[in-house]
Amino acid sequence: MRPLRLALIRARYNPFGGAERFVANTLQALQSQDVKLTIVTRSWQEQPAVEALVINPFYVGNVWRDWSFARAVCTTLKRQSFDLVQSHERIACCDVYRAGDGVHREWLAQRQRAQGLSGRVAVALNPYHHYMLRAERRLFESPKLQAVICISQMVKEEIRRYFGVPETRCHVVYNGVDSERFSPRLRVTHRQAFRQQHGIDKKAVVYLFVGSGFERKGVGRLLSALATLPADCHGLVVGTDKHRHRYENWSRGLGLAGRVHFTGGLQDTAPAYGAADVFVLPTLYEPFGNAALEAMASGLPVVTSTKCGAGELIQDGVNGYRCDALELATLARCMAFLRDPVRRKDMGEAARLAALPLTFEVMSTRLLDLYQSLLQQKR
Repeated sequence: MRPLRLALIRARYNPFGGAERFVANTLQALQSQDVKLTIVTRSWQEQPAVEALVINPFYVGNVWRDWSFARAVCTTLKRQSFDLVQSHERIACCDVYRAGDGVHREWLAQRQRAQGLSGRVAVALNPYHHYMLRAERRLFESPKLQAVICISQMVKEEIRRYFGVPETRCHVVYNGVDSERFSPRLRVTHRQAFRQQHGIDKKAVVYLFVGSGFERKGVGRLLSALATLPADCHGLVVGTDKHRHRYENWSRGLGLAGRVHFTGGLQDTAPAYGAADVFVLPTLYEPFGNAALEAMASGLPVVTSTKCGAGELIQDGVNGYRCDALELATLARCMAFLRDPVRRKDMGEAARLAALPLTFEVMSTRLLDLYQSLLQQKR
């Protein structure tokens, strides 16, 4: 039998982005499963045995950018002969949609909770959000759409609530993690060297954040909570954001000079997990959160929000804590609980046990089973 020909649509590539890391990991997991993958994208870093269909129409502004890409992709795919088309973008000509970016409508609702009147007005007048909402609705109403891959139960419930997609079309497939690469052994390998490199005292309790997009993922809330903790508590912020300097100034204004360490984006985040004691992701909205899963596999207890998909793996007081992202006093209290080294150790071990079943092999098997069932329906 010939291999399954799968087109995978992802417009942008950011080496520090969780969605792109998922795509890269999916490529690796499926290449050994008799699947011929073609990436449909504006640009892609070349990888062995992976074809790329580069589609990059002219545009001015982000609305035109996304609209022109979607239009060009759908036009191009009509001339191709793929067995299945899986999109990671809100494009209505796909067979399978992976809701890795969650539901834009829900993200706007959560963002509104944290904004003042001027911010809410700015969002309401922003044409890009109107475009995204229309594109999202067209996608879920498309008669071509056969299945939705939901990366958490939270996302599945949001899609069903907002768009009425039948239960039978929504499939929860958690992301996988390399538990050999991300393991408690990172503490032995990297803890001392990484802390020395970034000027972190070896006795400090380090609260780690990993992610790009500081507003949504909660760096400001992490800083505010950290400012209420004793001086031996340090923050380690790994990731990129165009407003990074604003957050650095914010941390100094909170009296955290010398206690918060911004590294920028790292090609390899594993050493940061080895240097940390606790992982904190006080996100307003995170469909899953690969970094939280990597932290759990690395043996770190996780403090995250109730709107983080990976929080479904967290049992409060067992392997971490969950709270509303805007409840700063509760966030600070959860972080303070984990100053206790015995509690950190026990909860970190429980976090790793919760992450171990989520392997790339399990993920790829579930994806392949879904693809095969869809092909049988087509036939």
